[in-house]
Amino acid sequence: MAKRTIVTMPGDGIGRVVLEETLKVLTAAGFEADYVEGDIGWEFWCKEGNPLPQRTIDLLEKHKIALFGAITSKPKDDAFNELAPELKEKNLVYASPIVGLRQHFGLDICMRPCCSYTGNPLNFIRRGKGNEIEEPKVDVVIFRQNTEGLYGGVEWSNPPAQVYDAMMTHPKFKKNFGWCPKEDISISTRIFTKKYTERILRAAFEHAKKYGYKSVTVCEKPNVIRETSGMMYKMAQQMQKADYSNIQLWNTNIDAQMMWLTKNPEDYGVIVAGNMFGDIASDGFAGLIGGLGFAASAQFNPETGIGVFEPTHGSAPKYADFKVSIVNPIAMIESACMMLDFINEQEIAKKIRKAVAEVIAEGKVRTYDMMKMTGKADVVEKGAASTSQMAQAVIAKL
Repeated sequence: MAKRTIVTMPGDGIGRVVLEETLKVLTAAGFEADYVEGDIGWEFWCKEGNPLPQRTIDLLEKHKIALFGAITSKPKDDAFNELAPELKEKNLVYASPIVGLRQHFGLDICMRPCCSYTGNPLNFIRRGKGNEIEEPKVDVVIFRQNTEGLYGGVEWSNPPAQVYDAMMTHPKFKKNFGWCPKEDISISTRIFTKKYTERILRAAFEHAKKYGYKSVTVCEKPNVIRETSGMMYKMAQQMQKADYSNIQLWNTNIDAQMMWLTKNPEDYGVIVAGNMFGDIASDGFAGLIGGLGFAASAQFNPETGIGVFEPTHGSAPKYADFKVSIVNPIAMIESACMMLDFINEQEIAKKIRKAVAEVIAEGKVRTYDMMKMTGKADVVEKGAASTSQMAQAVIAKL
């Protein structure tokens, strides 16, 4: 049987080192693949004016599956200033390449598990009855609609006349913003479609059904954002009644959810939300299991089978130039496990997760974040594990 080819996209900053170490773990676990590197990120924006070259799109089109490290994104003016001089007259505008990948390939399903590891010193704790310290088990999976909503990219500053005139037909816009000159207005849209709202809801319910979660929570704001959030919750009610009556449907507002997640996180199972609120909720729950060093994600299109698997942390440029890399690779390793699940290599994924769990429970090897140190170049000298040492500890367990 021919080896599968995986597109690796290291990206920027720490993306390269966490991806390199993860590939070592995959090999040690017995996963055989050919890897082909795709160009993506800030370097290609600066020298080519495109952080997502067509050649990388072509690679993913061909091979379907990608492991992605991290990217650097900067504000509009900073991005322009860092362009190669010969590109500055071409009216180029920086856009996030990972958002570009999502939209180009229709990677509308984003899945972000947040599950606490026994023995992780960063796990959430609280005071219970009698002032007793409690450490609730967190096992939450956030399904985030990945291509629509506030991240859809349909926005303007000083909108074209036809857009402004259309907005003026809405009585609330005319009443609340009609006083403002067009050139002083910026507009970002929040667009939900029934097709892709149905797909993210279905994915959430199916995951709950497959893995025995008792509830699906729609985490939006339908009491204020009545059309988009309201549509999602109404569709969830209809879907639950028709197809998933044995799974409870809960409804929370995003602001209240951020309060409740530190009050009773063990009560939640599967959470589903639009793009922005799913992003917020997943980072919030990630904080309960140790932070972004433990936060993995998958984004995929169920029709085409194309999937990109990445940690949710950024490129952390302040750490990228350290002589010895100090960042925690577990989020990238966990993202690779999600890739393995996606391509039906569950047994290898299970082995890796078991090895990671054993390293954490044993507590002998901990990166600087797990030791609650400030991220500085000397943390390894003070006893923290480097990126490579953490990966090697997982390999030793394998």
